[in-house]
Amino acid sequence: MRREHAGHRERDEHRPHRVAVVAVPPVTAFDLSIPELVFGTAMVEAQPAYEVVVCTPEPGEVATTGGLGVVVAHGLDAAADADTVLVTGTGARHNADPRVLDLLRVAAADGRRIASICTGAFVLAQAGLLDGRAATTFWVMSGEFARRFPAVELRRDVLFVDDGQVLTSAGLSAGMDLCLHIVRTDYGAAVANATARLVVAPPARPGAQAQFIQSPLPPERGAALADTRAWVLTRLHEPLTVADMAAHASTSVRTLTRRFQAETGTSPLQWLLHRRVDRALEILETTDLPLDRVARQSGLGSADSLRKHLVQRVGLTPSAYRTAYARWPHG
Repeated sequence: MRREHAGHRERDEHRPHRVAVVAVPPVTAFDLSIPELVFGTAMVEAQPAYEVVVCTPEPGEVATTGGLGVVVAHGLDAAADADTVLVTGTGARHNADPRVLDLLRVAAADGRRIASICTGAFVLAQAGLLDGRAATTFWVMSGEFARRFPAVELRRDVLFVDDGQVLTSAGLSAGMDLCLHIVRTDYGAAVANATARLVVAPPARPGAQAQFIQSPLPPERGAALADTRAWVLTRLHEPLTVADMAAHASTSVRTLTRRFQAETGTSPLQWLLHRRVDRALEILETTDLPLDRVARQSGLGSADSLRKHLVQRVGLTPSAYRTAYARWPHG
């Protein structure tokens, strides 16, 4: 089962979710590759979860910001039946093609999900789709964005923003976090985390429910403590402490905490809590274990603690989450 985002139109549950990736030249080639990489990898019950098509106003060779040529075979009509329309990063932050703006406005009015990676937010803003909404973009361009689009509530310090029907990400690799978040929203934690493993990315990082700013963990930026983090992931059910983690890393608690902050952008205990909630979500999706056992196996302790942390992270109680996302054979 998948959860429809706020404002999303009804769609046929028996076909993959269709994503139209709009390349606005000169396109950022890295950004353009992310949706196909993530969505093209996601599987549900051994079947592709998504169909991805890349389109552009003038099919053929499309210039990139790095001077390379990328061939895009489809025109914008390929986005007509897409469930999600996603604009990737572009060097053209002014005077976007009117055909792209019209496509975005029609898709939004039709209730389809709209998203952007990096400077694609400039295109969404030119279409008027971000007015009165929270959004983010590549931090280097945030000053320009704020000056040009004062009606947008710009969030400069998050990886991505989920404002319900419209989602935006910060620059470059933050686009992967956004796409994994979309997979998680559509198909749940187990599918998103499996996809993350296949693309060798950190686990999907969910935030609150639709219409709230999503502030997930920042991407990991170092590998010195990678072995210790991997060790922790095999012992989430144990009552681990920061001292235990420091002992495994053969360092002091103070040094571990400093290095952990540098590599993950958060404290050891906050990282551990996120990983435990991730584990609890997977257990809820894939088993019918009682909630107290889910709490113990994920290291959250009690059913009350499990409920508290899930409501904070995904806006749902454990029972409601299981009803929405359960993938174990039942009924």
